[in-house]
Amino acid sequence: MSGAPTLLSVDVNGWVREARHAPSPNFEARPAAAVPTLVVVHNISLPPGEFGGDAIEALFLNRLDCDAHPYYQSHLRGVRVSAHFLIRRDGELVQFVSCDERAWHAGASEFRGRPRCNDFSIGIELEGADDVPFDAAQYATLGRLTRTLAARYPIDAVAGHSDVAPGRKTDPGPHFDWQRFAGDAGFSAEYFPFRQH
Repeated sequence: MSGAPTLLSVDVNGWVREARHAPSPNFEARPAAAVPTLVVVHNISLPPGEFGGDAIEALFLNRLDCDAHPYYQSHLRGVRVSAHFLIRRDGELVQFVSCDERAWHAGASEFRGRPRCNDFSIGIELEGADDVPFDAAQYATLGRLTRTLAARYPIDAVAGHSDVAPGRKTDPGPHFDWQRFAGDAGFSAEYFPFRQH
């Protein structure tokens, strides 16, 4: 495809070589014969609306001090979650779980009538919030990453967390520019079943 980004490299164990690796204990094997066919885009900021700290990584590594902020006390105590990737505001790519394993990012979810999206998806968190536009560096990294994943795995769709868990989740939110992302990834409209009109 013209304008497609340069690909990253994924090793034989499902880790992107160019990412910073921070292995999370929050994962498990995918079900037998399950391979990733879906990318789920999320946003996250901890505390909500604040960027740049280490709380997201601490959450995914089960090291978050829940006494450090009232939000953590009320919403995150005892929570065990992860995503495959986090893209920071400056575009830095961090990987927590091998793409070959099941990360704990989508929760109760369904895509095309198939429940448990964690079984067959790769979760990408963007450092952000529903009411804040994302940065150009994040779109560039996201485009390059998803193009790489589609070259390695039989990815045929991209959805927001709100698409696979409607009524329960709102991310990546109204400020996420799906058209820009599609252009950066070099993806055609067929990859975005929830954006077709």
